[in-house]
Amino acid sequence: CLVGIVPIVYYSVLLGLGLPVNILTAVALSRLATRTKKSSYWYLLALTTSDILTQVFIIFVGFILQTAILARAVPSAFIHTVNVLEFTANHASTWVTVLLTVDRYVALCHPLRYRTVSYPRRTRKIIAAVFAAALATGIPFYWWLDMWRDADPPTALDTVLKWLHCVTSYFLPCSIFLATNSIIIRKLKQRRRAGGGKTTALLLAVTTVFIVLWAPRTVVMMCHLYVASVRRDWRVHLALDIANMVAMLNTSLNFFLYCFVSQTFRRTVGEVLR
Repeated sequence: CLVGIVPIVYYSVLLGLGLPVNILTAVALSRLATRTKKSSYWYLLALTTSDILTQVFIIFVGFILQTAILARAVPSAFIHTVNVLEFTANHASTWVTVLLTVDRYVALCHPLRYRTVSYPRRTRKIIAAVFAAALATGIPFYWWLDMWRDADPPTALDTVLKWLHCVTSYFLPCSIFLATNSIIIRKLKQRRRAGGGKTTALLLAVTTVFIVLWAPRTVVMMCHLYVASVRRDWRVHLALDIANMVAMLNTSLNFFLYCFVSQTFRRTVGEVLR
């Protein structure tokens, strides 16, 4: 790694602080979901669960254990299996956020229909289906090639997997975020309301943070694919290290967004801590 021990220190701190915070968030959201029967809390709970899986599989197993402690001296099957788990967690986190976005869109733009289609039992089934789909879409990444050891130039399989990753994890979700959020904001302006509720404000914050923090990694992926491989250009290697660190920050910020926006969440966290 071109930045020395900085990534391992960064990921250790991120995991040491982020994992307990996410567990606390999950406990608080489970209480709110049970009490209020609101679908939005179930989606936020699923998002927190996927963030925990991301921290375990990507940050701990992938970056800390496999890369730093074991120095990649592990069986090839282990590396490929970890790849599947990493992309499964990443896809689950992204598409649960998409579910939350669509849920808020239907609630604000089609309130009468929302009352008939959104209820906890159906929400839990949808979330389970998304996690199953995330696992299914993660399986092809068993053949994901290590960007630090990629063939030069990239193979056809490498190109397909990188495009699949960028489309499913960034381009398509961000298109949905931008489209639905624009409609939600326009609808709120038409109604001359200052806000659409705490959940809508939370949605806008979560999706905006995601778009900003994952953008650098997506740009580096495209640059690596079409401009210069890591092996040929150390600057791409450095940019990828930094982009990964920025993207993983997203797994630990939601707790603070929830606390900043929602008084109900802050009160519930206080109850859990007491």
